[in-house]
Formats: sequence, structure tokens, C-alpha cells
Amino acid sequence: MTRAEQPSRRTVLTAAVAAAVAGAASPAAAADASARTAEAGTAKTPTVAAVSKAPSELVDNHAWTSYADWRGGSAEGTRAVPGARPGLEIGTPKGRSDYPDPHTGTTATWEYGRWTSPVHRLAVPATEVIASWNARTPAGTWLQTELTGTYSDGTDTPWYVLGRWASGDQDIRRTSVDDQSDGRSSVWTDTFAIDDAASGLRLVSYRLRLTLYRTPGSKATPTVWRLGAMGSDVPDRFTVPASAPGLARELTVPRYSQEIHAGQYPEYDNGGEAWCSPTSSQMIIEYWGRKPTAEALAWVRPEYADPQVCHAARYTFDYQYDGCGNWPFNAAYAATYDGLQGVVTRLGSLADLETLIAAGIPVITSQSFLASELTGAGYGTAGHLMTVIGFTADGDVIANDPASPDNDAVRRVYKRREWENIWLRTKRYNAAGKVVSGTGGVCYLYFPARLTAGQRQALAEAGIH
Repeated sequence: MTRAEQPSRRTVLTAAVAAAVAGAASPAAAADASARTAEAGTAKTPTVAAVSKAPSELVDNHAWTSYADWRGGSAEGTRAVPGARPGLEIGTPKGRSDYPDPHTGTTATWEYGRWTSPVHRLAVPATEVIASWNARTPAGTWLQTELTGTYSDGTDTPWYVLGRWASGDQDIRRTSVDDQSDGRSSVWTDTFAIDDAASGLRLVSYRLRLTLYRTPGSKATPTVWRLGAMGSDVPDRFTVPASAPGLARELTVPRYSQEIHAGQYPEYDNGGEAWCSPTSSQMIIEYWGRKPTAEALAWVRPEYADPQVCHAARYTFDYQYDGCGNWPFNAAYAATYDGLQGVVTRLGSLADLETLIAAGIPVITSQSFLASELTGAGYGTAGHLMTVIGFTADGDVIANDPASPDNDAVRRVYKRREWENIWLRTKRYNAAGKVVSGTGGVCYLYFPARLTAGQRQALAEAGIH
């Protein structure tokens, strides 16, 4: 089938959830963060009333980042490392284990150390949890992130794998893990989700576990600087209340089109037409003054423009998801650049975006819509990432949209009310008139490890510490 006809993998996952659990709704699992699916038609008028709650009542962000944090929890073969950017490394390994890589067909033995966080009690009993981590994995090393939690009825989840990750792709293939469920919750690529949110079941607390791996006998080690998760309980809503404009500012952010890479490196999700997430990530990485070295880009064919976009696609690619749109993998990729941090979160309104833009922090957002719902886009999508870089004097959204024919066309201005609704809603009608899910305000935030006071305050207002 053509790219325009291809269903998104997140859409397929959502359909599987719906088939398995009556009434299941997973806003994050419905958004395809790696490919655009063309849609046409006019959206129906929703019959469900908008629900308005303060952002603090919808999202809980927590992260372990300090030396004291890494010295807490339970360490088995790991050690906390002090310094300007404290972290966690392998100390004296706990033991060895074999890992059969399903994407290479090979089995290797690895030394490992393990760290388990203290219990974090969610301020927002959650229907969904998305983890983020920032780490360095030299050659011969990799890491695994897991979650376990307690439900609102006092029972516990199993340990769920949230990602097996390395910044490179020579030792293991970075991967999410499918088919994880206890019949009450599931992991869909990068998102833990309660299967039936309407039942009232929620996750009230969780622990995260890091397992750090290296080649036996090596002195190399992964170093993890940040580990955390965003828990949320965003209500079902077709529309959200309109916000009043509060800022007129535009940040100068590099402009890259995914479309000029169409057909390049099809082994990474069929090429550039599906690269909205890594293309957006690369724009923000370069906004902060980072870029791959010429040596790192040497593998890219010399006739390809903007080789750093190809590089981002390769090094965000999830071999199980078969795409570049794994949200935590994109945040982790950004954080491989010196002095950058990356997190996945949800925001509650355009006012939150304005606060971040005012502090000089652009935001990568995930949304889905019909072509008729976003004036000037010229396409519809089951899930697409773009970068918000500012607001006009009238409050309209200025976005670097990678789904543009070339770099010069990337800067777009979208109507505030239209854009706000397609980003923040959790329910929408597709071209066939079927109710499907929206992302509910999901975004990536990339920012320096060393912040100005204004940046720190803006991030704190967004719930990031």
C-alpha cells in the first residue's frame, strides 16, 4: 500500500486494545508518533461535553536526578557518582545473564548491576504512565528500564519492561517489548495503560528499575543521569476550553523537512515520510547548539541533504515498534548530546506552552486530526509530531511542521483554537466517523542540564524538576 494508505502502528495497537477490552481507552497508545496517515472528510460535532481540570490534577511528574536520589533506593551492583551531573553506574557487578536479542537472533552474556527506585506515590492516580531516561551507553553497554506499581485496589502489577536501550545499535537493537499485560493493565510500546479506565481502576504508586549491562570483564559502564515517569489521568474529551492569548514571541529554531528524505534508508520505518519525530527532535537539539560530528555522520550517503536527520532516525529507531516514534527513545536520543536533558510529559493548555516559549524553550507536540480540522496543514494524520516555536500577536501557533515539502516551507502558522483542540483532546472522529483516541497534550521537552532561573521556573510550572 502507499504511504498515504498505511495505518499507524499506534493505531493498530489501539485497535487491539479496543478489541480485547470493551471500553478501553488509551490516549497515548492511539497516536502514531512516527508516520502520517492521510485522512479526509469533515469531523462530526461531538456529543460529549468538554471536561476542564487544572493541569496539576491531571499529571504527576517525578524524576531521580541527584546524588542523594541515586544513593537512595536499592542498589545491587551499582554505585552513585557525584559531580556536576550526578549519575548511576555499574560498580561491582551483581552477576551475569544471557540476553537473546530477538532482532539479531544472537545471544550474548552480559555483566549487570541493578538499581530500584523508592516507591513514588502518584499525586494523580494514573490511567497512563510514560517513563523517560537520560543516559550515556558507551560501546559494549546498554540498559533496561522497568516499572511495577500498585493499583487503587491494593494489588500489584508485574514488572513491565519499558525499554531496552542503547544510544548505538551495534551491541543490541534498542527495542520496546510487546505482549505485556496482566489483564488489567498493558504496555503499548512506550506507554503503561490501565486497560479499562472506565472501571475506576488506577495506578496509585510505582517503582522504576534500571538494569545496567556491559561486556563481561569490561570497565565500561552506562551512566544514567535522569530517570523518571509521567503519570496522568486525562479525562475523555472531544473538545477543551479555549485559552486566551498571552504571549507574542517566536524562537529561532532550525527548520527541517522530513519529506525531503522520502525513500532514504527504508529500513528505518520506510524512510523520511515517517520521520516526524526524529526530525522534530533534531530541530530542537540544534536549537540548543548541539549537532552530530562529521565522524558520526560518515555513514550517511554524501548526496543526502541534512544528514543529521537521517542520523536521528537511525538512533531513535525502535526495532519492535518498527518506527522512529517511540517517545522515550526520542527523549533519550536528545540527551545523548552533551549537557541536554529530555523528558516526555503532558501539558494542560496553550498557556503552559506560552510559559515555556517565554523562557526560550520550544516544545515538540503530538497530535492527530483530519485535514479539515487544521487550516493550512494540507493533510490529515493519525499521529504527527511538530515543534511549537512561538505565537503570533493574535495568539496563533507558530510551528515548525516537518510534514512540509521542503525546509523553506517548514514554518507554519496555525489557528490557535484549532491547534489547541487537536493537541489536547483525547477523543476524535476519524474520516470514517469512528471514535478514536487523541494524545491528550503529550509533548517532548528538551532543555539544558544547566538552566537559567527563568527556564527553571518555567519547567517547574510545567511540573518538571
